[in-house]
Amino acid sequence: MEISQVASMAAIIAVLLSLFSGVRSDGSDHRYKAGDQVPLYANKVGPFHNPSETYRYFDLPFCTPEHVKEKKEALGEVLNGDRLVSAPYKLDFLVDKDSEVICKKRLTKDDVTKFRDAVSKDYYFQMYYDDLPIWGFLGKVDKEGRLDPSEYKYYLYKHIHFDILYNKDRVIEINVRTDPNSLVDITEDKDLDADVEFMYTVKWKETDTLFENRMDKYSQSSSLPHHLEIHWFSIINSCVTVLLLTGFLATILMRVLKNDFVKYAHDEETAEDQEETGWKYIHGDVFRFPKYKSVLAAALGSGTQLFTLTIFIFLLALVGVFYPYNRGALFTALVVIYALTSGIAGYTATSFYCQLEGTNWVRNLLLTGFLFCGPLFLTFCFLNTVAIAYTATAALPFGTIVVIILIWTLVTSPLLVLGGIAGKNSKAEFQAPVRTTKYPREIPLLPWYRGTLPQMAMAGFLPFSAIYIELYYIFASVWGHRIYTIYSILFIVFIILIIVTAFITVALTYFQLAAEDHEWWWRSFLCGGSTGLFIYGYCLYYYYARSDMTGFMQTSFFFGYMACICYGFFLMLGMVGFRAALLFVRHIYRSIKCE
Repeated sequence: MEISQVASMAAIIAVLLSLFSGVRSDGSDHRYKAGDQVPLYANKVGPFHNPSETYRYFDLPFCTPEHVKEKKEALGEVLNGDRLVSAPYKLDFLVDKDSEVICKKRLTKDDVTKFRDAVSKDYYFQMYYDDLPIWGFLGKVDKEGRLDPSEYKYYLYKHIHFDILYNKDRVIEINVRTDPNSLVDITEDKDLDADVEFMYTVKWKETDTLFENRMDKYSQSSSLPHHLEIHWFSIINSCVTVLLLTGFLATILMRVLKNDFVKYAHDEETAEDQEETGWKYIHGDVFRFPKYKSVLAAALGSGTQLFTLTIFIFLLALVGVFYPYNRGALFTALVVIYALTSGIAGYTATSFYCQLEGTNWVRNLLLTGFLFCGPLFLTFCFLNTVAIAYTATAALPFGTIVVIILIWTLVTSPLLVLGGIAGKNSKAEFQAPVRTTKYPREIPLLPWYRGTLPQMAMAGFLPFSAIYIELYYIFASVWGHRIYTIYSILFIVFIILIIVTAFITVALTYFQLAAEDHEWWWRSFLCGGSTGLFIYGYCLYYYYARSDMTGFMQTSFFFGYMACICYGFFLMLGMVGFRAALLFVRHIYRSIKCE
């Protein structure tokens, strides 16, 4: 694809993203006069350690305003689980308030039980004030001097302090803190005797920080010196792995191949009737088309599409589209770009299938369309049912599901079909430098470590070792509350991952051919994609050793969606491994003369 085409594609995606993700407060220009109402929306509440398990703000018995106004949300925000409603607090521009009462409320036994359950699970609330995120905890558990959990004391905060910084006519920063002395004891299951006064205090202070820089404090948290040192250590570790691996493989393969070429040339000159050995011996079988070629072609098509999707996501990240708390922008980008790149999957799969002399290209196209989307859709259906049972905000409304189905029907499927037709009509022939014999040779009996599974384990370990340090930060961001903004480092790690995957697959393919095993097609794909299985193994380690996630919903969301992501990695890296192996095999057989 030419640079101009890439640029135009990126421009189209940027326009579509702006249409889909209108993430703006009501004060769209963010300029206010003294006394103006600044939009404040309550978003969600949930257990701090379970990021997927969030509920609507007013699912808990807070003070409810007379008119609860729901904010219209873009596709990405809904996918992100955001459900913004007008908050009960009024934080007008430059208006200080001291211990303002929102409401007096007599908490019933049910209310007390709900609040105590929330406090015991470390519930936090999240709001947005002029598009700036705010968090706070609902209460605290007093464990001091008490060993038995039944003796713990539970308290609910009833007084919130908002400290707001402004620069001229703009809001720059907002912090929230709770008054540790203003508490309600909710330890016992009973109706409270007196009304509870829920209050808030607002203090405005001037600052020199410019409006353009107000999001820096969120993005800089991942760029602190000690974090950067770890990231650079990760990159140096990965680079050393790459250099050692590439140097070792290049030396070994160049020397071995050079010796092979000299030997085979010498054999041809001296002993025409001498029996051939090694990879030249199987030249008549090495380009024999594999079994299940339709599935292989579909996997290559899906892998190429996911690779293209990843590259476009990185381009958008590097130009600053995914700044912190640009709610749902990543989800919107994933949906839109996946839909727009489905033509690539159709073209790649069908053209390769036709090169392998496949005849039923329509079935191949259907297989390509469902190879990744099918498992993803089934996983989504199960997890959405779980979220509905929990009444969590992760449950997608019916309207959003209809929108996604329409995108798939009106954009993804037609582009997939168009790509497939273009691939079928490309009339490209498979470039095999040597002729394939009529009957396949028998593969000699090989030791156990040359089997598919041991080879996959060897192939997946090295690429995984190059990325595992960075994986922790990504997991802590996706499945926690840490912010990740160092996309440049992540992009370098991704390039290293691609290089190592390609090199290790080429090396294992050479050793396989040298052992006179000519069934390298599927093996190279499986070896390339095996890193995805290692990443899923890391998911198990992260869940049990590095996170505090609990409960059926959070566990099913974590392992369900990570299975889909790792499956995507398997297809993408499998495609990379296969393409590298195919280039290598064509190159070495083009370099020798075979009868």
